[in-house]
Amino acid sequence: MALWHALQRVLKSLTTAKRGTKMPNIEIYTSPLCGFCHSAKRLLSQKGASFNEIDVLSDPNRKPEMIKRANGGRTVPQIFIGETHVGGCDELFALDRAGKLDPMLAA
Repeated sequence: MALWHALQRVLKSLTTAKRGTKMPNIEIYTSPLCGFCHSAKRLLSQKGASFNEIDVLSDPNRKPEMIKRANGGRTVPQIFIGETHVGGCDELFALDRAGKLDPMLAA
């Protein structure tokens, strides 16, 4: 596991250096039991994007914050790239398929 995290850091530094910019702040509200959360985090990690994970199951006081930021969205994951509310896992993968995720991560 430590090797995996080291590899992620190297990939992130190479991706950031290649783009010449720092990636935007990424926040993802999750639950440890959520398969869609794991898929979204895996995609972001494969892209070399670091993110702040907010587990609403272990910290339920953060759920109202998530709902407000997500314009009423109550399901996890809820993903934010910079100030942009991406939505959930399906929306994240749709952005990637459309070729729009990489530019958002580079902004």
